[in-house]
Amino acid sequence: MGAMERRRVVITGVGVVSAAGVGVNDFWKGLGVAPAAGPREVTSWDPEPWIPRREYRRMDRFTQFALVATMEALDHSGGLDHVNPHRVTVGVATGIGGLPSLEELITEAYTEDPRPSPMLIPMMMCNAAAATISIRYGFGGQATTPVVACAAGGQAIMDTMRQIQWGYADAGIAGGAEGAVREPTIAGFRSARALSPSMLARPFDRDRDGFVLGEGAGILVLEERETAIGRGAPILAEILGAAATADAHHITAPHPKGEGAERAVRLALADADISASEVGYVNAHGTGTDLNDRTEGEVVARVWPEGQPAISSIKGTTGHALGASGAIEAVASVLAIERAELPPNVGLTTQDPEIPLTDIVASHRAWTPSAVVSNSFGFGGHNTAVVLAPGR
Repeated sequence: MGAMERRRVVITGVGVVSAAGVGVNDFWKGLGVAPAAGPREVTSWDPEPWIPRREYRRMDRFTQFALVATMEALDHSGGLDHVNPHRVTVGVATGIGGLPSLEELITEAYTEDPRPSPMLIPMMMCNAAAATISIRYGFGGQATTPVVACAAGGQAIMDTMRQIQWGYADAGIAGGAEGAVREPTIAGFRSARALSPSMLARPFDRDRDGFVLGEGAGILVLEERETAIGRGAPILAEILGAAATADAHHITAPHPKGEGAERAVRLALADADISASEVGYVNAHGTGTDLNDRTEGEVVARVWPEGQPAISSIKGTTGHALGASGAIEAVASVLAIERAELPPNVGLTTQDPEIPLTDIVASHRAWTPSAVVSNSFGFGGHNTAVVLAPGR
């Protein structure tokens, strides 16, 4: 049997809920604003403008984020009514899932007469966001939830792309969601010495001291290219390729030389069938931790020994949204292509001289859109890299 030709996959809509802003326009503006010290929460969150109260009361915070971002992305794309709903796949990642619901269940379980809500189990399930989107829109294709720590959002995008590339689906909802800015999360990461004592995210800065917890959701609508062109859909960008690797090194620390991360980037470029020199921008994982930033800088320097592309991490404004981070950053990468502007690396005052990066974007910068690499790395040694480019 001959090899099947891969179908091309384009992005026709994006949606976002983030501490930097809710909705793509406010989000993009917010990426240039230096936040006050502290966790990066979606403040004054009220889902009622989008979701009726009787419905959102049965959803954990991360599922609400995912559904609202999906609504925006589908509206942006013009909807998927033209696609057989059984040919639409849903991949929505998370790192922790419904932590507020889990906390409520545990609190109630240890009372003298426990009577937890029967909805708490389905609300806390990591797959609740993907399931809710599938149910809401009747999307009957594969519905999955990658849970690979902070690489999860990128993994979901890659997996959804593959479904369309190889003909198992014609369109997909892809991204990630997290709503875990909670005291247990903060205490745990603080104990692991990953959290910033100053509560300021400063990616690649000499004085960086850890990440700041964030939350939110990023969702992309993916479609088979010819179908999207045929219906006159807005093609915001194309996903050229992606790759995922494992460090096979340590449960929290990255490989000291970034071996797995480098392989992910190189394999993604090979999958995209482009050379490193064709990349104009890298959206970095850039957590603001000592090891991650130094290692990622070394990886970029090895992949691009000459002519490094521009690079920035948006975590200075979004915080680190764990399993949603790669998806939110993919949305930022798509917007960078669509708006011909690069997002800034907020929090950088003095670059760490041991990080060999040559062009960190300091403020919103105009550029001629070209290929973008979006990196995501997670505890456990999970690495994903997604390659995007202007639609052709």
